[in-house]
Amino acid sequence: MDFFLPSGNSSKKSESGDLKWWQLSLIGVGCTIGTGFFLGSAIGIKITGPSIVFSFMLAALGTYIVYNLLAKMTAEDPQEGSFCYYANKAYGKWAGFSCGWNYWCSNILIMGSQLTALSILTRFWFPHVPLWVFAVGYAILSIIVVLTGNKGFDKVENLFAVIKTAAIIMFIILAAAALSGVINGDARHPGFPGSSGEWFPEGFKGFWSSLIYAFYAYGGIEVIGLMATRLKKKEDAPKAGIIMLIVLVIIYVISLGLAVYMASHGAFNEKESPFVTAMDKYNLAFFPHVFNAAIIIAGFSTMTASLFGVTALLVTLADDGDAPAVFSKKIKKWKDLPLPSLGLATAGLIASIVTALLLPGKIYEYITTAAGILILFNWSFIIISALRILENKVFGKIMAAVGLLLILAAVSGTLIEKSIRFGFFVSLIFVALIAIVALIMQKKVWKKEGGSSC
Repeated sequence: MDFFLPSGNSSKKSESGDLKWWQLSLIGVGCTIGTGFFLGSAIGIKITGPSIVFSFMLAALGTYIVYNLLAKMTAEDPQEGSFCYYANKAYGKWAGFSCGWNYWCSNILIMGSQLTALSILTRFWFPHVPLWVFAVGYAILSIIVVLTGNKGFDKVENLFAVIKTAAIIMFIILAAAALSGVINGDARHPGFPGSSGEWFPEGFKGFWSSLIYAFYAYGGIEVIGLMATRLKKKEDAPKAGIIMLIVLVIIYVISLGLAVYMASHGAFNEKESPFVTAMDKYNLAFFPHVFNAAIIIAGFSTMTASLFGVTALLVTLADDGDAPAVFSKKIKKWKDLPLPSLGLATAGLIASIVTALLLPGKIYEYITTAAGILILFNWSFIIISALRILENKVFGKIMAAVGLLLILAAVSGTLIEKSIRFGFFVSLIFVALIAIVALIMQKKVWKKEGGSSC
């Protein structure tokens, strides 16, 4: 699979693509599913209880609004710069610059989130080994995959996409077999709640705080917006997104519904996938091992894709003058790989390893929260850019407002839950740094170039 990455200034017109809408939908499902769902959903269940199902439904609505607006902009003006190009077009160079670097930072945090998740999951087999040891190992493997170049990366990612989708389907089939009596076990299922208090055991506060993890599980939708430039018919982009989201919602809601039906609220924790917890009382010795391995593959896939993506993105930013020129250099003797850009991304991985060593307890919640918030900041850019670029009717404006309110609810919800609040402040640090650099660029560089509009 080829990745089209955002550029703050780029106005390179997209050429005719080769994808049909249903192919983009399937690619989207494979790209989106990762440890944000496999492991992050356990934190959401812990925070809110069975109502996590409703959190995922609301997040699906917000995701649809964002993708639909992005797809419409793509159909009207297909550009390889995608959402950062549209931010630049709508509000000027500062917006494109901020959007690009925010996306880079969010993917660095996503790598850290996935890296930590992989280490936590691997301790299922080796509980006494420190997290940072596994983090180092997975980081090295990820770098090796990226060093194989585009062809090697494409083959690995395509294989991983099939495996992680199959893992969820496997759980659904086994859970259905267990509930129907085909598989025997000692479990006493709590079933679906019979009152609002059982649906929301942690109250509205817990439900509010869980939204960020539901949105995070849909993270990656913006990458599919980038890939929409490869469609044969650009006008099919909205349809591809709708089908993709329908499939994701069905998979997410059914699997999470089965999980909260089969296990009590207190049984879930952030160190184990909710699906492994749900099947814990059944005599399936193979399931935890097979499913855990599938989740690790999913996480490694997402982390490697992020590493590949931020490496290419930094080259684009450098080409546009939004990053030091050294990061645009490629080594011809090594498959034209941008080693300086890869080096900076690797530094981000190293920072994640050091953080995992210093804060092994809560690091996954913190990094996942911060990464989720930065993703939602970019989604906000997409909505407000569409409000200025597209000719929106009243209903379109209302839907855009609903999308912004849902994003605001997800971000603000992190402030009221003590266990994840620190992640909010981590995201603010990144945003503040980007804003400061953008302000300096505006005063010292862009004004001399003749303005900041596209």
